[in-house]
Amino acid sequence: MKTYTLDDLVYLMTRLRDPERGCPWDIKQDWQSIVPHTLEEVYEVVEAIENRDWSHVEEELGDLLFHIIFYCQFACEEDRFSLESLIDRIVKKLLRRHPHVFPDGTLESWRDPGEISEEQINQNWELIKQQEKPKEKKDKSALAGVPSTFPALQRAFKLQKKAARVGFDWTERKDVLGMLRAEIEELEEALDAGDSVAVEDELGDVFFTLVNLSRHLDIDPESCTRQSANKFESRFRKMEQIAQKSQSDLASMSLSEQEQLWQHAKQMLADK
Repeated sequence: MKTYTLDDLVYLMTRLRDPERGCPWDIKQDWQSIVPHTLEEVYEVVEAIENRDWSHVEEELGDLLFHIIFYCQFACEEDRFSLESLIDRIVKKLLRRHPHVFPDGTLESWRDPGEISEEQINQNWELIKQQEKPKEKKDKSALAGVPSTFPALQRAFKLQKKAARVGFDWTERKDVLGMLRAEIEELEEALDAGDSVAVEDELGDVFFTLVNLSRHLDIDPESCTRQSANKFESRFRKMEQIAQKSQSDLASMSLSEQEQLWQHAKQMLADK
């Protein structure tokens, strides 16, 4: 059986976009219409990795690669750039940003990284990034480079991390916990006052402070929140299975009965 290559995938894409003999769905797509599908593919890659389902990882990475080829096809059709120029650009950028590995900025050069720390690598990376930006477009803020389109938890994490690099950060975890307690108190005050605008504002501050705490604990907020969501889903589905086996209607149960079922489901999953 033939083993297909990247070139074959590129050719397939050009066939799908052929105005006369291509696929009607693929032909009508554009930059904006594909974006939601790309985001979905990214999350499916993440889910497959977290589940350690390696066959599924391969499949989902293939889907994501197809989206990259899709965008490159748009670019070629509009004479903007090509897959080849994209690859050339990323290789050159990575060579520039790893001078501790490629001292001459070429793949042929080599250097022993020695005792360089991860902190030094990150600092050099950010400095080189800033130097690469055109002067007329350079954002000099310490917070530059965090897209507004990032998921909220990830954006908060990145902004806090950048602010911490210039010293704007709590020094102790206990200080962050103290701020979290203060933010919860302010949320409670807003709730007691019945001020819906203030409630939303204070709730956002609670989330933001929780992200700060996760950063100080060296825990990715997106990852741990996904884990909690997955845990909740597993337990709730187990509740539904238990109720179904006993021919009970989960929706008709009292909250106390549902809580008992929840604890039972937790125990069953913990015993596995």
